[in-house]
Amino acid sequence: MYNQCCGLYHNSETCPATAEALMRSRFTAYALHNADYLRKTWDSGKCPDTIDFSRETAVWQRLDVLDTKKGGPQDDKGVVEFKAYYLQDGEECVLHEVSRFIKKEGHWLYLDGVIKSLGKIGATVNLGKNAPCPCGSGKKFKRCCGAAA
Repeated sequence: MYNQCCGLYHNSETCPATAEALMRSRFTAYALHNADYLRKTWDSGKCPDTIDFSRETAVWQRLDVLDTKKGGPQDDKGVVEFKAYYLQDGEECVLHEVSRFIKKEGHWLYLDGVIKSLGKIGATVNLGKNAPCPCGSGKKFKRCCGAAA
């Protein structure tokens, strides 16, 4: 299954045709710790200098796309709202984000996102600006992905 979907994107054989397809391939890249793909599909003006998975302890389990606005093959902007489920220290957790995407030169790129909530299922909290950024950069949320929020 991976080789017929995200594997094609991760190996640069083809590009995602929609913002949602890019979101799904980026989720898989996080699960596989594929920093090169994440950086390649991140708008250069917003991309962190490095993505460090050395402190990553989350085991990504599943992605639920809740909503999409635009982001189709004929669009140049799109929004994808999702919940990404993961295990952290044996606890089931969820990241709820609304992400913005842009298309440049025919390629969809992740622009930025607003994290709605993060944490253990049933006890999620709104992400504070001083919390570590969940993208793995090692920076505070306010100095990384939260800078545009």
